[in-house]
Amino acid sequence: MDTSLTGRVALVTGASSGIGRAIALAVARAGADVAITYRANEKGARDVERQIAAEGRRAFVQPLDLAEGAAIRALGPAVRKALGRVDIWINNAGGDILTGAHAALPVEDKLDLLLRVDLRGTMMASWHAAEFLEDGGVIINMSWDHVLTGMQGTNPQIYAAVKGGVLAFSKSLARSVAPRIRVNVLAPGWIATAFSGEMETAAHKAAAESTPMKRWGTPEDVAAAAVFLASPGASFITGETILIGGGIVM
Repeated sequence: MDTSLTGRVALVTGASSGIGRAIALAVARAGADVAITYRANEKGARDVERQIAAEGRRAFVQPLDLAEGAAIRALGPAVRKALGRVDIWINNAGGDILTGAHAALPVEDKLDLLLRVDLRGTMMASWHAAEFLEDGGVIINMSWDHVLTGMQGTNPQIYAAVKGGVLAFSKSLARSVAPRIRVNVLAPGWIATAFSGEMETAAHKAAAESTPMKRWGTPEDVAAAAVFLASPGASFITGETILIGGGIVM
């Protein structure tokens, strides 16, 4: 199976840390030049830029606030000017309502944040990507495995509604832009990012024990799936969702 991305240019939003960072580095190791975006963590983005360069690939860094339509519309031209083309567009960036200052927001504000950034931002970025991708291009959007089964709690209700919207939108987009562009979805489950580090030990252990694979996933687990979907090996796959949750949702 051909999973090489040599000669391709990939854009990964929200790539200064966590899953986005892992995806950006993975596509670089697969041979792609990489554009990355960040909202606040420029230091993290510059570190990723240096690591991409160490892989012998070109890198480009652009600040991006997904809540700002003008910033989204400027992204494609900026990447094309810097790297010459755009072949792979991975919409990883999203709002965080679980850690940091946003964790204390009222429920209505959490909902507004995720609707504005994760749903509206992903939709606008995907529409914009469809204008700039080369023929044979790829769009990958990020959902959540539990949108298929649900999870108790207010935060999961919000997250499931928004990420469920991303999944449904992506299926319709895939039909709209085929055969020129493929659109697929990654739906991570319990992945060891900043949120997992703040969990109580018992809850952290329970999450792993509830998973058939008996562990938390890693950002690299998600990145490996992203490389596959972006590659020629997935050239006949569109409108699909890959669950990356160790089997907790099947």
